[in-house]
Amino acid sequence: MTGKVYLVGSGPGDPDLLTVKAKRLIDEADVVLHDKLPGPEILGSIPEAKREDVGKRADGERTSQEYTNRRLVELAEEGKTVVRLKGGDPFVFGRGGEEAEHLAANEIPFEYVPGITSAIAGPGVAGIPVTHRDHASSVTFVTGHEDPTKDESAVDWEALAATGGTLVVLMGVGKLPMYTGELLSAGMAPDTPVALVERATWADQRVAVGTLETIVEVRDEEGIEPPAITVIGGVAASRERVKAFLQNGRNPVEER
Repeated sequence: MTGKVYLVGSGPGDPDLLTVKAKRLIDEADVVLHDKLPGPEILGSIPEAKREDVGKRADGERTSQEYTNRRLVELAEEGKTVVRLKGGDPFVFGRGGEEAEHLAANEIPFEYVPGITSAIAGPGVAGIPVTHRDHASSVTFVTGHEDPTKDESAVDWEALAATGGTLVVLMGVGKLPMYTGELLSAGMAPDTPVALVERATWADQRVAVGTLETIVEVRDEEGIEPPAITVIGGVAASRERVKAFLQNGRNPVEER
């Protein structure tokens, strides 16, 4: 009898932000195939015997997507209940769509379980709303880590510079010089506020702020590393006005 695969979003990493359904499915699963981003506390709560690490890191250490796809099918065909656990939401730059198509092509039943996307939660816990009536009536989510096999980028930075609103770049701290340079060349104001949120909602969360012109220098001086979210636009300046009163429950350390 064929098992079932659940494509589950773990949220940004704080275990309190894991949905009730996600927690139940993790507890009931025979196997949990997880990325690197669900957060150390969430991963630590799963018995090691049923965890399989199929994650990728920015420094090049990785499990191929082909292996992950194959493993999902193998486990389901063995009759197992499988949780494919991803950081944030599976369908927001999480390759959940590719895995759903692969499962369907192999006639494996699956279910999508939404998670709180770090694209919104990450800035939010740092005191930055991605929309604000005074600063941004639109928000655009962009990946900073496209498929390296593409002949050219599918991101039109010039168009994004002209669009206005908030620009949120996920998985893009390593390529920060590239896209800030593209936005500056396209005419975006050098003094546009920018914030970097590292390990959002994790116990060691950090935040660094600057402008489009200075943020690369700020990143280097402060040693901001992946995983980190980049927020570009007027809303990034909101943090300064609220941070003295901001409480996140877990009270993550914000040294910057």
